[in-house]
Amino acid sequence: MRQQPHVTGASRTPRKTAVRAAALVGSAAMVVLALQNGAATAAPAPHPSGAKAVALSAPARAAALKSAQRNAGAAARELGLGAREKLVVRDVIKDADGTVHTRYERTYAGLPVLGGDLVVHAAKNGSLKGVSKATTARISVPSTTATVSPAGAEKAALRAAGTAKATATTARKVVWAAAGKPVLAYESVVKGSRHDGTPSELHVITDARTGKRLHSFEAVDTGTGTSRYSGTVPLGTTAASGGYDLTDGGRGGHKTYDLNGGTTGTGTLFHDADDLWGDGTVTNRQTAAVDAAYGAAVTWDFYKAAFNRNGIAGDGKAAYSRVHYGNAYVNAFWNDSCFCMTYGDGANNADPLTSLDVAGHEMSHGLTAATAGLKYSRESGGLNEATSDIFGTSVEFFANNSADAGDYLIGEKIDINGDGTPLRYMDKPSRDGGSADYWSRTVGRLDVHYSSGVANHFFYLLSEGSGAKTVNGVSYNSPTYDGSTVTGIGRDKAAQIWYKALTTYFTSSTDYAGARTGTLQAAADLYGSGSAEYRAVAAAWTAVNVK
Repeated sequence: MRQQPHVTGASRTPRKTAVRAAALVGSAAMVVLALQNGAATAAPAPHPSGAKAVALSAPARAAALKSAQRNAGAAARELGLGAREKLVVRDVIKDADGTVHTRYERTYAGLPVLGGDLVVHAAKNGSLKGVSKATTARISVPSTTATVSPAGAEKAALRAAGTAKATATTARKVVWAAAGKPVLAYESVVKGSRHDGTPSELHVITDARTGKRLHSFEAVDTGTGTSRYSGTVPLGTTAASGGYDLTDGGRGGHKTYDLNGGTTGTGTLFHDADDLWGDGTVTNRQTAAVDAAYGAAVTWDFYKAAFNRNGIAGDGKAAYSRVHYGNAYVNAFWNDSCFCMTYGDGANNADPLTSLDVAGHEMSHGLTAATAGLKYSRESGGLNEATSDIFGTSVEFFANNSADAGDYLIGEKIDINGDGTPLRYMDKPSRDGGSADYWSRTVGRLDVHYSSGVANHFFYLLSEGSGAKTVNGVSYNSPTYDGSTVTGIGRDKAAQIWYKALTTYFTSSTDYAGARTGTLQAAADLYGSGSAEYRAVAAAWTAVNVK
């Protein structure tokens, strides 16, 4: 059995520490509670277990973050962090039962600690329930003086990127703690483009004393979709300049732009005289915009309805969408730096990748960035991609649109393979010829779109169970690693468990062992540790060889 060090339960915390910690988390809990009772938006009835997150209005969330940051110094001391370490608040989530989950980044001697993030879980009365950590290593380096110059680190990063057209931003000094013993390092961001035209923002971590490359990960997350049509759909628009802009004022102000073949900037905001958009054909430039805007709206509504989340980042603000990227670009991508989604028009500019589950997939990369921050490489990268497939699929089912019925197939209508087959299969990922059905020690070496297969398979098994069945007219036959039979608990419960784990227990370095631990904890929170749901989570992970 692979051991997971990331989640430390309260049972492992000495009573003295737990009692002292109550003071530092209690004030934050009370502030959140007060704001929830006052300025918070209306919330649906709490989950029976009380573990489902409740929504905070933008002012309430801002106040909770500010309060948590005021208490960050005390939190650092009570958690036993070193004198040179500080905590920076990233997020605060409050459950219906009053539990507060505060997510922190860490600094050491003023330097960002990459891989040092953690989440503190506090009960309604302020007592410490546990801490989820990206690393259990003590954060310390012998010296913060680098031997390698920033320019040397930038050159090393450019060499690592392997392209002469790339440019590196100024290297920043950091402490690298995501793998083993923390070391002084540089983080350089190499910007350029990949062979298919997708923008690249490769983060390269270089040892500040030896110049050796320690790690690299991509910050531009890519994905594909299923269809360019969703039929006749409602759109959120705003009256402007004698007509209408494709700006959804009811969902955080989401805007849809036409890049018109460009690859930089935002392009031109879509505008129409009569508020009747597109005609369902690719020759009408508005058609792709309709699909992108509709997908963004349904995704927003899904997160609100399913998880009471107010926008992708939880702050009530929308991302934005760009369509008609490049020329015959066969992909779509999410970029954290612009908090935006971008869609190509597909092969021969005939199949824009603006379908419903593409929007759900891409926007869910933004959710991951705003919460766990799963690094886009190795096993954490596979979990990042799987999260987007899981919620993109959930969005498609949520829409209940007869023109694109929900399924567990990724890209089945775009025909990127040229033979009518889907891009990915959640019931048996290996059917695509590259994805992993089960965990192995080498799965982290795969491209993240293939290592995601393990989590995609887990989610399908947890939702629907193993064996042959038909859902919405599509036939599936999902195997298990050990020949076991898994009984599904339903997609809605499976999504609740994944979301809970992502937002409160996963960290930037969570691997498959950590995902098992986090989802089991989430199932215990939501349904009880002796529940059928908890047992199903354990069985589904065992069925994909994560034990």
